[in-house]
Parts: sequence; C-alpha cells; structure tokens
Amino acid sequence: MKPIGIFGGTFAPIHNGHLRLAIEAREQLGLAAVRLVPAPRPPLRAAPAVPAARRLRWVKLAIRGERGLVADARELSRKGPSYTVDTLAALRAEFPRTPLCLLLGGDAAKQLPQWRRWRDLMGYAHLVFVNRPGAPERPAAPLARLLRGRRARHPRDLQRRVAGLWCRVEMPPLAISATDIRRRLKDRQSLRGLVPDAVLNDFTARDLEMLRRS
Repeated sequence: MKPIGIFGGTFAPIHNGHLRLAIEAREQLGLAAVRLVPAPRPPLRAAPAVPAARRLRWVKLAIRGERGLVADARELSRKGPSYTVDTLAALRAEFPRTPLCLLLGGDAAKQLPQWRRWRDLMGYAHLVFVNRPGAPERPAAPLARLLRGRRARHPRDLQRRVAGLWCRVEMPPLAISATDIRRRLKDRQSLRGLVPDAVLNDFTARDLEMLRRS
C-alpha cells in the first residue's frame, strides 16, 4: 500500500520551497499523497501574526491543480498547541492500515528531541528527513539512538510496515525560507519566483503587514 506523507508547518507564508519538498518526497518515495497541515499554535515558537485560517487558504491556493497534495485542516479545530504526535495519532486512527511518513525539513529535524512525546512518533509513522544536497548533518545523540537499526534501505520498505522506519530524501538546491521571505517583505523586495503566484495575488495589505510583523 502506498504511504501517505504528512508535512506540517506554520506556512507563514507557504512558498515554493515547501511545495518542492512535498513534491520531491511524493515522487522519490512513491507516496499516494502528501497532506500539508498548517499549525495554528506551534509549541516551540510564537504563533504567526497571520491567522491560521488565512494560512490554510494560502496552502489550498498553492497546491491547486498539483496531483497528490492535500490541505489538511485538522489542527485548526484543536484547542491548545499544535502537537505533531496528536496529529499522527488522529491520522493513524483514520488510516489504520496505511503507512504514514512524517516529512521533516532541516529545522524540524534539529528540534525533534524538543517535541512533545517525540520518541512516540515512530510508533505512528516513518520519519523522512529531507536534506539539501551535500552531506547530511549528524542527528543529535538521543535521536541517533532512536533511529539506530531502523533505516529503510529502499522506498518499498516503507510500504511493508505502517510505521517505525526512517529514510532520507534529497532536495534540489532551493535557497528559500519563510524567514527570508518576511525579510524581503520588510525591505519591500519582490517575492516573484519564491511564493506561488496564486498566493501572492491573494495577499492583502493587511496580510503583508502581519507577515512583516511575524
């Protein structure tokens, strides 16, 4: 059975680097779909100034027409911080026999040992570390111990179990980040080519001001 990818984040705003990460994971691992899950209240950073419903709209605009990318709004209806382990538990209940793959960019991978119940994540999903070209960073010691002996050597390995393995996916060299996009906004620089046109065209003056404050 083809796995489902889960890609969470604040998406403030969603940009072409996010889309490329989701597409690379879908294609390299043969995923049935990638669910993009906006986080209303990230536990390890301040909540974005842009409301979660607005960020969800941008995700929907960005992925419109892109096969296999799905906007998942489940965290918007949950009270309190947006914990990934709760989202994976809900998805596991919804898809009890389907392999799940949690997609983790570089920043998320570094912070993983700080996440709530982070050692339980592999009970619900496979972990997929998405790296830019070049030698990947060594994981922190606690994470390295959790991963030991669990590497998937081939994408087919992820289809044979519903959870519990890990692998890496290589990204093309795209130097795009939400932090840089917000800096460019503050400097009144163009975002064309960095953010999907459908999202750029949806920005209001209020959106731009909130992004500059984020």
